[in-house]
Amino acid sequence: MAMEHEIKLALPADQVNAATRWFVARTGSAGQPVALANIYFDTPVLTLARSKSALRLRHTPDGWLQTFKTAGAASAGMHSRHEWEMPVAGEALEIDTLLQACDEPTVAAALHAAAPDLIELFRTNFTRTLWQVASNGATIEAAIDQGDVLATVNGEARRAPILEVELELKSGEESALHALAEELARDVPGLAPDDISKAQKGYRLREQ
Repeated sequence: MAMEHEIKLALPADQVNAATRWFVARTGSAGQPVALANIYFDTPVLTLARSKSALRLRHTPDGWLQTFKTAGAASAGMHSRHEWEMPVAGEALEIDTLLQACDEPTVAAALHAAAPDLIELFRTNFTRTLWQVASNGATIEAAIDQGDVLATVNGEARRAPILEVELELKSGEESALHALAEELARDVPGLAPDDISKAQKGYRLREQ
């Protein structure tokens, strides 16, 4: 199990180029674009959502990953949550492997209860442009995500945009994460803390 610490910032569409230039200047790198296709699962009665957890399959250029996350805590754009992630053979969940890895009894019980009835609920498809940023003795992975949340409800196709900056602490003190976010916000107007995860955006899209 890992504890994920990241700051998520909503990015205005007219500031994408400004944010990109900022990270290029800050790191000396053009950034690495990665296409990510994600499938989120739950039961028809939203067993996982009720337990404040989310289950995802992600396709990356290197293969498939399955991820199980708790909602954790989110305040002023700062997200802290437990996460279990591992590679899988293909476009299929390997629930037994996840259950063996999950060392939080309450969320493991929710996953076990949901397993027989899991269905695809929605997808998030986006391009993530990545930079590695050194800041105050910490290593931070910075990303600009651009794409869509996609869901089909009773035959109706629904879509919501994804446009955000994510700053994830890889090593070092959490204070460095806040310092980098403040530095970025001073130079890129309109950035706003975003406490809503992509999974939560997908659930909200289905509920519309």
